[in-house]
Formats: sequence, C-alpha cells, structure tokens
Amino acid sequence: MTQRLPSSLTPLDTALAALLRDVDAVAPVELPLAEAIGCIAVGTPLLAAYPPRDIAAADGWALSANDLVGASAYAPLAMAPAWVDAGDAMPEGCDCVLDAGAVEVSGPLAQVLAEAVPGQGVRRAGSDVAACTPAGAEGYPIAAADLLIARVAGLEKLFVRRPRLRIVNVLGATTTAQTIAGIARAAGLDVKTFEAGARDEASIAEALDASSCDLLLTVGGSGVGRRDAAVAALARRGEVLAHGLALQPGRTTAVGRLGQIPVVALPGSPDHALAAWLTFVLPLIDHLSARRPRRQVSLPLARKIASGVGIAEIVLLAEEHHAWMPLAVGEWSLQAIARADAWLLVPASHEGFAAGTPVGAYLMRE
Repeated sequence: MTQRLPSSLTPLDTALAALLRDVDAVAPVELPLAEAIGCIAVGTPLLAAYPPRDIAAADGWALSANDLVGASAYAPLAMAPAWVDAGDAMPEGCDCVLDAGAVEVSGPLAQVLAEAVPGQGVRRAGSDVAACTPAGAEGYPIAAADLLIARVAGLEKLFVRRPRLRIVNVLGATTTAQTIAGIARAAGLDVKTFEAGARDEASIAEALDASSCDLLLTVGGSGVGRRDAAVAALARRGEVLAHGLALQPGRTTAVGRLGQIPVVALPGSPDHALAAWLTFVLPLIDHLSARRPRRQVSLPLARKIASGVGIAEIVLLAEEHHAWMPLAVGEWSLQAIARADAWLLVPASHEGFAAGTPVGAYLMRE
C-alpha cells in the first residue's frame, strides 16, 4: 500500500522537541587516545608542566650566556662546553645552546666564536604545556592538537562521551548511507552499519535492533513511493512521532522511537539526508554527548535570501570576501554541498534576509 504524507506537515521545532524528550546524555567511557578524537571531552585531567625542566631545542653546545659576552671570531673565548642533543636536559648553570659552527674544537679547550642570549636554543620548562592545563575542553570535541598535548604529557587514555550509532541502509541508498556513516565517524560516534535484507516492511523492521545503540538511523525508504517502507517498519517495531516535516530539503524525514532509543528515518537522497542530519541528528548527538553549544559565525550576506513562509528552509553558504554567499536555498546540488562552508536555517515564519544582513551560520566542518 502506498504511504501518504499528512496534509499538515509537522513544524521542525515540534518534531525535534518530541525526539529529544526524555533522552539523557550517555555515560562517559575511557578510550585510548587514538580512538578519542572527535569525541566529547568529559572530566578532563589537569596536566603537569611540559617540558618538566629546561631542555635543548636543537643539537649544539650548552653554555651560560653571561660567560660569552664579547666572544667573536676575532676574540674567541676558551671554554669547556657540554654537547647536548635536542631534547636533552640542560646542564646545571647553562642557559643557551650554540650551533656547532659557533664553537671550534681543536684542542683540550673549545674556542667559542659567538655571543648568545639567555634562552637561545632552549625550550623552557612549561613552555609547551603550562601546569594545570586541561587535556581538552570540557564539553567540546577532542581535536588532534589535544591528543598531541595528551601524548607528550604521558597520558594513554581520556574520558569522553561517545554515543553508539546504528545505521540501517535500506536497499538503493548505499551512497547516502556511506556518506552519513563517514560524517558520523568524523563526529566521534561509534558507528555500526547494517543492510536491510530487502526493501519491504518486514525486512526493514527486522534490521531495526536498538539493543546495543543510543541512536538509530535508517537511510532510504522514508518517502511515499510504492517501495518506501522504512516508516511503516518503524511503526511496526516502535513509534512514529512525526513523518512529513515542514523542512526543505528533508520533507520526508521521519522521527520516532524504539523503546527509549530515538530513531531518525533519513531520506535516500543525499541532499535531503544531509539536511535532516544537520537539523535533527546533530542536535540529538549533541544532547547525547552533553556537548556545549556549537559556535555560529556571523557575517553579512553577499546577496539576499528569499524563502517561502510555512516551511523552514536550509541555506548553504560559502565565505567570500568576509561575507556569506548563498549557494542553494531549499534545493541543493551535490556541487553546492561540496562547496559549502556553512549552513543557515531560515525559520518557517520568515521570508528570508536582505543583502547585507548579518546572519549567524553553523560551520559545515569544525
């Protein structure tokens, strides 16, 4: 039987509130550093100063700068410097490192041919990592730079929140499912993908297993065609909270639950699936991860945005000459998706924005 969208589309805010209701943040887990990137930091430890003492920043001769005043090729100073390799602790009483070419070694005493200043060629204690620096920012994703600091500080694991995501690919939407899975992994989720055995209601329903995930997505089969059965399968196994949303692109997205596990049925079209990801899945992931609010970047519009009243529309933007240039409104090409730097939601009650209006947009890649 052919599905039908309701004559009255569900407002975006109403559907999102229903999806988030009674959903709690996942418990923190301790992960090896290599697995923690992209996950949301929680309970970040305070690191000791690094390096713990002054070390050589380069290979060379360790000396005291005060002892080198007046040294030059015309007035060399006879001394007994100590050779250090980069990373070695500085010898007692030494506060600079001279390059090999600045010291001539031809007898029992070396001839120093140049002056130096205190700290030259030296990495000071605590200069890389100050004492009590947190290993990551609480409530924000762990970045590669955070892992660098954690590694040099000797940490092997971090506590993070990492929601478990199950993706069910309905036959015919493989490219979109693979794209969403890649985006989800980059966002720090623990992702597992599955294929529905067929495109019919029973086969899709069989793949809707929420026993080992915090969030479930289906990709494809959410429309109203004769072979679109994902929403019927969700209704068979759980509860459909809304199907047919006042959102463009993404109108045929559905949201629901399997027990206490939230479910989003994404359309099979890449642009519609990505729009639903931005407006429904990201807020849900942020809620599950106890992430702090995402940053918006405010720039003036390079040209006006016209939007119809009654349906929320997502606008793709590119930054050009310190302004937001609209690339696509409501309908997206794949080329526009690839070029986009940010996205903006135009509320259903709004007719758009005039050129030059400052608007706050969310970055596509943080």
